[in-house]
Amino acid sequence: MAEAHQAVAFQFTVTPEGIDLQLSHQALTEIYLSGLRSWKKRLIRLKNSVITGVYPASPSSWLFVVIAILATMYTRSDPSMGLIAKIQEHLPVSQSMSAQCQTVVSAVLFSTMLWLSLIFTMRLCLKQLLSYHRWMFEQHGKMSNTTKVWMALVRIFSGRQPLLYSYQGSLPNLPVPAIKDTLKRYLESVRPLMDSTEFERMTKLASEFESSLGHRLQWYLKLKALWAANYVSDWWEEYIYLRGRSPIMVNSNYYGMDFLYVTPTPIQAARAGNTIHAFLLYRRKLNREEIKPSRVPGTVIPLCAAQCERMFNTTRTPGEETGNETDIQYTHTVPWAKVRKEYFSTGVNKRSLDCIEKAAFFVTLDDDEQGMMGEDPAASLDRYAKSLLHGKCYDRWFDKSFSVVIYKNGKNGLNAEHSWADAPVVAHLWEYALATDSFQLGYNEEGHCKGEVDSSLPRPQKLNWEIPSECQEQVAQSLAVAQALADDLDFHVFSFRVFGKGKIKKCRMSPDAFIQLALQLAYYRVRNKPLFSLASMTRLFREGRTETVRSCSNESCAFIRALEGGEAADVCRRLFRSASEKHQHLYRMAMTGAGIDRHLFCLYVVSKYLGVESPFLKEVLSEPWRLSTSQTPIQQVELFDLVNHPEYISCGGGFGPVADDGYGVSYSIVGENMINFHISCKHSCPDTGAHKFGAQIKKALLDLLHLLCPDQSESKKTEASPPEDKKDQ
Repeated sequence: MAEAHQAVAFQFTVTPEGIDLQLSHQALTEIYLSGLRSWKKRLIRLKNSVITGVYPASPSSWLFVVIAILATMYTRSDPSMGLIAKIQEHLPVSQSMSAQCQTVVSAVLFSTMLWLSLIFTMRLCLKQLLSYHRWMFEQHGKMSNTTKVWMALVRIFSGRQPLLYSYQGSLPNLPVPAIKDTLKRYLESVRPLMDSTEFERMTKLASEFESSLGHRLQWYLKLKALWAANYVSDWWEEYIYLRGRSPIMVNSNYYGMDFLYVTPTPIQAARAGNTIHAFLLYRRKLNREEIKPSRVPGTVIPLCAAQCERMFNTTRTPGEETGNETDIQYTHTVPWAKVRKEYFSTGVNKRSLDCIEKAAFFVTLDDDEQGMMGEDPAASLDRYAKSLLHGKCYDRWFDKSFSVVIYKNGKNGLNAEHSWADAPVVAHLWEYALATDSFQLGYNEEGHCKGEVDSSLPRPQKLNWEIPSECQEQVAQSLAVAQALADDLDFHVFSFRVFGKGKIKKCRMSPDAFIQLALQLAYYRVRNKPLFSLASMTRLFREGRTETVRSCSNESCAFIRALEGGEAADVCRRLFRSASEKHQHLYRMAMTGAGIDRHLFCLYVVSKYLGVESPFLKEVLSEPWRLSTSQTPIQQVELFDLVNHPEYISCGGGFGPVADDGYGVSYSIVGENMINFHISCKHSCPDTGAHKFGAQIKKALLDLLHLLCPDQSESKKTEASPPEDKKDQ
C-alpha cells in the first residue's frame, strides 16, 4: 500500500503558465511516519545488537571499567602492568594532543580491551557451565552440592535482564556421541521389538558397521561439529523437511486449537481483527527482542531461540532439486515447483504471489462453523481438528510459516509449517495471541472490537490472477491428491477429565512418564506388540531442534507383559516404576545430546555424500514409526488463570500420522485435572482406528491409576459430558 500512498502524494499538471504542482498533506504525513517507523526499527535493532553482543555484561559496564582504570592511575599505580604506556607509544603523534590527554586515551583503549576480554571470558565460562547436564539426572528433591554450586555460578554469569537472543552466543554446541555408545543404545532400543534371530542379525550388522565404515563417517561429523553451530539441524531441515516427497498438508504441518469452552465473540470479523492485532503485537516484541528467553521449566537454564527468527514474513518455496543419490537427494514438490516457475514467475501472478509469500502470515476467513458444539460435541471436536489440519484443501496456504483460521462463528485456530520451527515455538506465539485477544484487547458488549475505527487506514486490495487452462488442470490434479489425503485422515480429539497430573503426582510419579506408559499399554492392547517413539527437544544446545526418544524399553515391555499376564499387583508396581525411571532417563539422554536417531541420520547423510553403502544404516533409516507422540506443554502459565477461569483453556494441537499404518498422538497436560489427546491415523489401514485407540488410552490411564493408587482410583467413574461452548461477549 505504500506505493499507492506515494502515487497520490504528488500530482502535477502542465499548463501554459508552467507546471502546477499539488501536494497531498495527508499522504506526505503517512510517508514521513512510515520512514520514521523504519528508522526506529533500525535503531532498535542496532541497540539490541550491541546489548546482545556484549552479554552477559552490559554496555554501561564499559564506563565502569574505564572509570576504575582511570581512578587507579590517579593513585599512581599501574593496573595495566605497562600496557597503557605501550599503547601510548604507538598512538599517532598529534600536536593538538597533550601528554596527559594521550595518557587518558591510552587508558580508555586499554580499558576497552580489558572489558572485551572480560566479556569473552564470562561468555566462555557461561558456555562451559551450560554444558553441564548432570543436574538433569539427579533424583528429584536431592540436589548434590556440585549442582548447587553450579546453579549459583550460572546465576552469577547469566547477567541481568537478557533479551531474546542474549544467550545465543553462550549456548554449547551439540556434541557428537561416540559411535560405540550410539550403537549400544540402538541395540538396546530394538531388543524388545525383535526375536532372537532378528536381534542377532542386527547386532552383527552394527558390529560390522562400527569396525569398518562407522569411524570414517564419524570423523566427518566431528569435523562438521567443530565448524558448524549444530551438526544436525541444517541437514535435518534440508533432507527431512525441505526435500520431502509427500505433500506437507497432513504429513508435515500441524495445528493449534482455540479455547475449548469459550468463544470470546461470535463475530468473525471482530475475532479476526483482534487475533491479527495480537500477532502483530507479538511480532513487534519479537523484533525488539522484548520476549523473555525460554528456559527449562523451574530453572534458569536458557533454551535456544534461533527458531524465532523466521516466525514472521517467511514462506517455504518449492524447488525441483534432484540428485544422483536418490535415496537422500530426492525431488521436493515438483508439480508445484514447475507450475510456480512457469505461471507465477512474471506479470500479475508474480506480484500477487509476492504479496502472499512476503506477508507476515496468512489469514483464512472460513465460512464453516467449528468448535465443540451441537448435540455431539465429541464429534464436532474431531471435525474441528481435521479442518485445522487440512481445511477444504484449497483455503489454506500451507507453505507459509503459519496460517490463522477464523471461522464463521468466531472460533479460530492455527496451521503451522514444520520446516522452520517445532511446535513449542509456535505454541508460545499462540498462547500469547489467545491471551492478548481475550484478556487485553477484548470486545464490547455487542461482540465487536473495542476502540474507534481509523478511517485513514488503507482498504484491503484484491489480488488479481491470470490462470490459463493448462495451469487449472495442474491445480485440479493437485487438489484431487490433497482431497484424497484429507478424506483418508481419521481423527479423534478428547479431553480426559477423570483425573490429571494432580493425582498422578500424589502417586509419586512423573505425569509424562505415566502418560507415556499408558500410551504403550494402549498400543499393545490394540496391536498386540510393543512400539513407541516420542519427540524430545535439544534446545539446550545452539540451533537445537528435536531428538527421538525410543521409550519402548525392556523395562516397559516387562511391565506390560506382567500386567497383561495377570501378575501380582506388587510385581506390576515395581516393574512400572522401573519402566518409568527408564523412560525419564531416555528422555534426559535425548535432551542432553546423547540420543540415537539424529546421530545415525547424520552418519547416513555423510555416507551418501561419500557414495558408500551401509546395510546397517539403510535398515535403521527405513524403520517405520508406527506410533509417534509429542507433548505440548503450556509455557506461559502466567497468562492464564486456570484456577478462577478454568474455561479459558486451549485443547492444544495435533498432527497427522507418520506412517500409513500408524498413529500420531499429541497430548497436553492442562492444570491439575485435565489431559487433552489428539489422535490421528488413516481410514485406509484396517488395523488402525482413532476412536478405538482413544478408548484404549482412556482404559489404560484408569488401569494404571488403579494399579498405583487403588485408594485414589475412580475407575468406575464415567467422564462427565463436556460443558457447551460459551459466548463470552
